[in-house]
Amino acid sequence: MTCPGCGTENAAGRKFCRECGAGLALACPSCGTANEPGVRFCGECGAALAAQPTEAASERAPTAERRLVSVLFADLVGFTAASEDRDAEETRDLLTRYFDTARTTIERYGGTVEKFIGDAVMAVWGTPVAQEDDAERSVRAALDLVAAVPELDPALQARAGVLTGEAAVTVGAEGQGMVAGDLVNTASRIQSAAEPGSVFVGEVTKRSSEAAIAYESAGEHELKGKAEQVPLWRALRVVASRGGEGRSVGLEAPFVGRDPEFRLVKDLFHATHDDRRARLVSVVGVAGIGKSRLSWEFEKYMDGLAQTVWWHRG
Repeated sequence: MTCPGCGTENAAGRKFCRECGAGLALACPSCGTANEPGVRFCGECGAALAAQPTEAASERAPTAERRLVSVLFADLVGFTAASEDRDAEETRDLLTRYFDTARTTIERYGGTVEKFIGDAVMAVWGTPVAQEDDAERSVRAALDLVAAVPELDPALQARAGVLTGEAAVTVGAEGQGMVAGDLVNTASRIQSAAEPGSVFVGEVTKRSSEAAIAYESAGEHELKGKAEQVPLWRALRVVASRGGEGRSVGLEAPFVGRDPEFRLVKDLFHATHDDRRARLVSVVGVAGIGKSRLSWEFEKYMDGLAQTVWWHRG
C-alpha cells in the first residue's frame, strides 16, 4: 500500500504510513477499490469499510441485583366456569377490558405489569423505579382493581394478594421476567388464599402501609412451600393520604352509598389529565349528606396516584 503523502510502501492493513504518519487509503474488502482515510463506506460498491457496532453491543445488558419490592397478584374468581356459558367473542372482550383496567389501575399507582397469565395479572413496585411508599401504592392498586371487576361484569369478582420483601431483580428486563424468587411464589399463594372480593397482604406489607390503609386480621394460613403457617391481613380501605397524613384519630366509618358519584369524579379527573381540558364539578346537597366526605375520599385517591397533583383548599 503506497502512501499518498511520501510514496513509501506500507504493508497491507496499515492505517498510517510508517514513514510520515499520514493516513493510508483503505482497500474495500468487497471490490478492492482504494478509498480515502476516514471513509466508512466504499465509493465504488457501497460496502462498509469498517465493522459496524452491532445493536446488541450498543444496548446495555440487563443486570441482576437484590431489591426491596412489592409484588401484586390478582385473578378473577370463577372465570373459567363462567366462560363455559359465554360466547368466545364475549369472553375475549371481557378479558380485554379486564386486562386494560388492570394495566391502567396498576400504572396509575406507579406499578409495572410484569405479565398476564390466563385471567391473572402480576405487577411489581420497586423496580425499575423505587419509591418509599411502594407497598402502600401496591395495596391501593389492589383495592381499586378488586373493586373495579364487578363494574365490568356483576357476575364476576376478583381477589388479590400483595407481598413485600427482597427479591432477585433483573434491571433492564422490563416485561421479560424482572422479579424472581420465593417472594413471587408466596405472593401468588397469598392471592389464592384470599376470599373473592378481598385483598390479602403479608406482614411486611401491612406494617409498611397501615398508616394509610385499614386492615383486619385474616388469620394464619398454610401456604405451599412454607414450614409454618403465615399470618395474613385483609386490606379494608384507604383511610388517609400517603404516609398517614390526615388520618382521623378515631375509627373512620366506611364510605358507603356514594359509589356512582365517586366514580364520576374520578373519571372526570382522569379525562381532564388525558385530553388536557378543564372540568368543573359542583357538589350540592343539604348539610350532612356527605359533601365533605366525598371530597376527602377523592383527595385520598389522588394523593396515592403516581402522577403529581396540585391540590388547593379554600
